Amino acid sequence: MDGFDGRCVTDCEQCPDLVASRSRIVNGVGPDDAELVFVGEAPGANEDEAGEPFVGRSGSVLDDALDNAGVDRSAVRITNCVRCRPPDNRDPTTDELANCRGYLETEIETVDPTLVVTLGKVPSEHLLDRSVAITKEAGDVVDCRLGDRSQRVLLSMHPAATLYDASQRDGFEETIVSAVGLAGLGDGGNDDGDGQSRLGEF
Repeated sequence: MDGFDGRCVTDCEQCPDLVASRSRIVNGVGPDDAELVFVGEAPGANEDEAGEPFVGRSGSVLDDALDNAGVDRSAVRITNCVRCRPPDNRDPTTDELANCRGYLETEIETVDPTLVVTLGKVPSEHLLDRSVAITKEAGDVVDCRLGDRSQRVLLSMHPAATLYDASQRDGFEETIVSAVGLAGLGDGGNDDGDGQSRLGEF
């Protein structure tokens, strides 16, 4: 993959609509050896402008949830299934997701996290390669195949869901606490060191 160092894409023109829509390629941010990786859907307008994922209102919700779980944003890696903003913030197409899949799988393999958290329905379905009822499955931990590796994945609501429905906020924050605990980070960690957090609580 030319223009790709295992984590960051510097040049890609596989998706004509995305190339036309983007002002820049938005790569993942965070440590190259992060224990916890969050995967969103695609950059929006704020992300396209800033060149960093989850920097708008949704990003503030995620940052607050991480803070409440005792972890700073800088300690985790945040990326997207698709690295270029879709026109009019539409969902990425199946072809666009497929074109970017190799970049995402290689990034996750390179970082080698303990846990991946999918933020919303699109990344959950993309990584698991099946239909996902995200409101029912949020908080579930599954093992999925990413390239040549098995990866532990925690499904989560998208942080934007809490902006449209405040009743989702507690559940989202509980999922982030569980993610932090499963990854062995911050206040969400479990003192007995068995890697299991508070998934049984919800």
